[in-house]
This record gives sequence, structure tokens and C-alpha cells, in this order.
Amino acid sequence: MASEASVPPVSVADALRRAVERLAAAGVTDPQVDAELLLAHVTTGSRGAVQAAAFRGDALAPAAVREFDALVARRETREPLQHLTGRAPFRHLELRVGPGVFVPRPETEMVAQLGIDALRAAASPSPVAVDLGTGSGAIALALATEVPHAQVHAAENSVEAFVWAEENFREVAAANARLAFIDLERAFPDLDGTVSVLVSNPPYVPDAAIPRDPEVRLFDPPAALYGGEDGLDVVRVLSRVGRRLLHPGGTIVIEHGEWQGEAIRGILTADGWRAAATHPDLTMRDRATTALRA
Repeated sequence: MASEASVPPVSVADALRRAVERLAAAGVTDPQVDAELLLAHVTTGSRGAVQAAAFRGDALAPAAVREFDALVARRETREPLQHLTGRAPFRHLELRVGPGVFVPRPETEMVAQLGIDALRAAASPSPVAVDLGTGSGAIALALATEVPHAQVHAAENSVEAFVWAEENFREVAAANARLAFIDLERAFPDLDGTVSVLVSNPPYVPDAAIPRDPEVRLFDPPAALYGGEDGLDVVRVLSRVGRRLLHPGGTIVIEHGEWQGEAIRGILTADGWRAAATHPDLTMRDRATTALRA
């Protein structure tokens, strides 16, 4: 058996090229980005450092080549990139994620922005925000770190997701953020009538719908995806709970699919909310609906 010293070196550029070809053949949406991020994870550097190493003609150690190949093979099965690196970016945060928790998406960043804007506009010197179904804690921790004078309370009722949220709350260490394992319908009775902003990214995929992307269909927890026959079962719960938690004039922010805005405005209006409005994300797809507590 040849020793590692006798194995011909593999350049960063060649390793990346082969990985990109494999990922592209597997249908990965942006194989170049994924290959560079996976190699950055292996070499404990940044994506920019990987690009610079490829440009310089640097070589990889045999152990790094083996580890990189193994990760590329897993990504070829469409296992989410974030599960392989253990991290997901969200706004200015880097969150820990893995099996059992919904991976935060870039489009949810604008949902968090709507909550942040409403929280900053609240008249109270210490406004209260609630994130129901926090998952990884992405929205709650964004609110807590970007509106430090607010008090942010997050609820999760999945054991698997709660474990990840606990890790992220511990790592971010925002003193103004509180995490609770509790059913969403019974969440935070001590806050009734005091909350300025309620934000949620609930499950909203109709039960009969099949997500197109294997990363979603095969790896995201079903409880974070499916919301009943029309996808809006949890939205109806949020409307009722929001009426209990929010003070008059408080804002509810709900993420949803691009075709659900009209139905959600109807639910909220029927429940007594006012000024229901739907907002597009950066791709101009309807992404969130807001309303005010009457």
C-alpha cells in the first residue's frame, strides 16, 4: 500500500473542479458555491480563502481530500449543505442546524426585518416580541440582537428543534431573549395583552403538496413544513393566539407561500385584525402578511 507521502498531491483547483462536476450532475442548484463552502468547512477557513488557494495553485493534504470527497458524496444525495457544515447564515448570525430542525432560508430574513421594523417603531422603551415556532431560533435571535432594548420570547414545541434552538440561544447569549418549550396555543399566558410584535414562520405547505427540492422533501422535518389541507391550520392558531398576546395596535407578522396572502388576509380580517397587508420578498414573491391588533 502506498504511503500518504507517495500519493500525488491534489490541487485545490482540481478538487473543486471535480466536486463542481459531481454536484452539477446531481442537480445541486449552485454547485460552485457549495463546493467552495464544503472545502472551506474542511480546511476551517473561509470561502474567500479557498478561492485564493485555488488561484495560487495550493495543494490539499490527503486527509483533507478524503474528508472533502466524503462530504461531496453526501451532498450528491442532496443532503442539505447546512447539515454538512452544521451552520446556516441568517442576517448577521451563524446558527447551528442539523437533522430535526428547519434550516432558515434567506427569504425569511425579510420576515424578520418586518418584525424588527415594527419592534423599533413601538412606543414602549422596552417593547415585547414573541416568535412562535422558533425552530433554530433564527427570527427570535435576530430580533433580540438587532433591537437590544426589546424583550424577546421564543416558543417551540418540537423536541428535536428545541435542542438546536437551545444551542443557538446559548451561543448567541442575548440577555434579552427567552426560550420556552411549550405548545404554541398556550404560549406565554404571562404576556397576555403586553406584546408589541408577534412573528412566526409556521408550517404552511398543504398536506397534499410535495416540495420540489429534495433538500426540503427528504430532510426538513414534516412538522415544520405541512400545515393541514390548505396549509393554513397553524396560521389560524396564530391569529387566535395573537389576539390574546398583543396589545391594541400591536403587529402580527406571518410568513407564508406566495399564493397564500389573500387567504391569510381573509383569516386575519375575519378574526378582527385590521390593516392586513401582504409583502413581497426580494424575488418579488409574496412572502409575509402583517396586520394590526384592533
